Formats: sequence, structure tokens, C-alpha cells
Amino acid sequence: MEFNEKLLLPDIPNLHQIEVYEENGGYQALKKSLQMSSDEIINEVKRSNLRGRGGAGFPTGLKWSFMPKQSEKPKYLCCNADESEPGTFKDRYIIEFNPHSLIEGILIAGFAMGIKTTYIYIRGEYYKWYLLLQKAIDSAYQKKYIGEKILGSDFSTDIVIHRGAGAYICGEESALMNSIEGKRGYPRVKPPFPAQFGLWGSPTTINNVETLSNIPIILNRGGEWYSKIGTPKHPGTILVGVSGHIKKPGVYEIPTGIPLTKIIYDICGGILNDKKIKAIIPGGSSTMWLKGDEIENVTMDADSLKAVGSSIGTAGMIVMDEDTDVIKVLKRISHFYHHESCGQCTPCREGTGWMEKILHSFEKNEATVSDIDLLLDVANNIEGNTICALGDAAAWPIQSVIKKFRNEFGKKVNKNPIQKVVNPPHLIVS
Repeated sequence: MEFNEKLLLPDIPNLHQIEVYEENGGYQALKKSLQMSSDEIINEVKRSNLRGRGGAGFPTGLKWSFMPKQSEKPKYLCCNADESEPGTFKDRYIIEFNPHSLIEGILIAGFAMGIKTTYIYIRGEYYKWYLLLQKAIDSAYQKKYIGEKILGSDFSTDIVIHRGAGAYICGEESALMNSIEGKRGYPRVKPPFPAQFGLWGSPTTINNVETLSNIPIILNRGGEWYSKIGTPKHPGTILVGVSGHIKKPGVYEIPTGIPLTKIIYDICGGILNDKKIKAIIPGGSSTMWLKGDEIENVTMDADSLKAVGSSIGTAGMIVMDEDTDVIKVLKRISHFYHHESCGQCTPCREGTGWMEKILHSFEKNEATVSDIDLLLDVANNIEGNTICALGDAAAWPIQSVIKKFRNEFGKKVNKNPIQKVVNPPHLIVS
């Protein structure tokens, strides 16, 4: 259906203030949920077909249903606000302009799953947003929306912010949990999965900021209503963060299924200096690249992007014009993943360094033709051979750029490499 309403970032001044949020229907969904059963809430979220907005796109209601109803151990919810993926900057907009939608979503999720404590894991560099979020949480405690016997019910829960220390790997859900526990941020081998063995060995659910912020909307208006926004298999509005060679960069809330060309030209005003598009990265730096001539019939939703060999990821779209040096961009991305690799898995620990080193030789015009296939071989040996997806995230951009821009590597090859001979003819070896 045609949909132009802003749900997550409505044009309401001072919505971050709890009184303004309440005046505009805030915390009514929480009150409604407290009159419902756990199954009724989870089924409503399932009916909405809300998919996670953190990158994986897993159905939210289904994930909630994995949480055991009865547990001898406490149950936890983790809200992932780490947002360290290059090209991604949407969650901080919710935290700054509409934090109570996140808090209300957390409370509804907590009631539905029997959660006693929620940890919001926020990126260490987001100090400003940490303060803003803490202020919003404090005001919700004062209003008795958080704490003991919320709104006169038997439901009690707490929300705690845990600040990260700048490690990208802690955006991975199991590394995030290890970090909260005070351990090194190493991803865990699965199974067991968090719903069975999460924080301190207890059942745990992990959701993204944007995902949880959609929950009050779904409870207020109904899952069926929400499911009809955008595309049927990936419904709702999404926050798209557009950056790069674009006239109007920023965060835009749109229904899923909007053509990429409409986002770039109609919403963002087109390419700087009216140049042509050379490539875009549709969902954050870890997603596969698309050439400018590939995006004509592609829409901003999981299935459309998957069909052309990429993914929606975190909807962080990076646009590059016709003059972009793709190898320079790729080398910068590879440097990031090399730097952020936790070092636990050998393919990732060693391979990310090798990829950066090879790309550096191309950038300096010191590479040979064989280095193109060597670079691809290293990427292929990383993909699928690590505990978490950081290795994949480092390999996928390499694979897609070589596939789509192999000629760019050819231009960077040293046409007259020094021939390395072990025993030159003039050298007498005794």
C-alpha cells in the first residue's frame, strides 16, 4: 500500500521528552500489553512479520518464541545499540529523537518474555547518545514505567545501559554478551544459542534498537496493519542511512520496497555534480557491492537485494560516483576489518591482514596480475570458516569488487615488475 507516514521518526518537536511522548500516545502500547498474555503479544509481533533491523533480518516474533516460558535462571534481554558497521548511523537517531519508543518496546518485549533485566549495549563512542538515553530512562523510572510493579501490575523489570569500549566485534551478539559479562569480546561457538545459554548461562534474547522501537507501533495499530506496509515478506518502514557522493545525505524513514533509484534521485537529490553512479554499497560496508547499471529495478528490501547478490544489512547505503577509485575504498574497508578482527579465528586473523597488504600493493601500483586471484583466493578461504560473520564481512566486499571491477585491478598492476631470480647468471655461487 502507498504509505508516507513516519512511524519511528515522526515530525514532532521535543519527542525525546517523556511528557511530549505521552501526549502523542506514548506508553499506551505498554498499558495495552499488560492486559494481554505473553502468547498474545508474541503472536501479534509474528502477525506483523517484523524482521530484525540489525542486519540478519530474522523474524522478531519467532525469535521471541524461542525464549523458554519457564526457567530456573533469570531471563535477559539485550538491546544491541553498538552500531559500529561503517556506513550505518540510524539507531542513534532513534536514541536522540525518539528514545521512549525504544524504552517502551523494551518493556513490552520484557513483559512478553518474562525478562527481569535488560542491558542496552551502546557503542562506546556514542557518549552524547548514552547521556541522552540515560536521561530518558531516568524519566521513565520517575514515571514508574520501569521498576517494581509497573503501572500496578505484577510485572517488574530494570533497564541498564552498558557502554562498550570501541570494539566492532562486540556488535556480534555473543561477543556482546561476553563483553557485558566482563570478558574479552570473543564470539561464542553455536550451539548453544542465546535463548538457551546466553548472559551468565541464562536464557537471553538480543534485538536491535530499530527492531524494538517498532514494537509499540505494532501493539497500538495491530500486526496485520503493520504487515501491509511495504513488501509482504519484509514489511514496515525502515531507516535508511545514505552517505557518500550524494546531494542530501542523511537518515530517511521509508516503507520497504522503494526503488534504490528513487531513494538516490528523488529523496536524496541525486549524485553530487550530477555525475553517474559507479557503485553502491546497499546495507553497510560488509554487504556486496552493486554497479550503477545494476540498480535500475532493485528495491530496498531483503528479497530484492538478495536476488541481485547483495543484502539489506543495516540499510546503510554508500553511494559512489563515476570517479571513485574502488580499490582505494576497498583498501580502507579492508583496513577496518583487519583492525577490528578479534584474532580468535586463524582465517580471519591472518587473512584480513593479507587482504589489506595485497590491496596496499595495488594502491601503490606494485601488484602483479597474479595478485588479483591471490586476493580472491584469500577471501574465499576466509568466508564460511570463522566462528562469527566478521570474516565473511571482510571477504564479501573483496569478492564482489573483483567480480564487478576486475578491470580496475588490471589498471593498477605493475606492467614491468622486477624479475626475482634466485641465482642470476652473472653471480658465481661457490
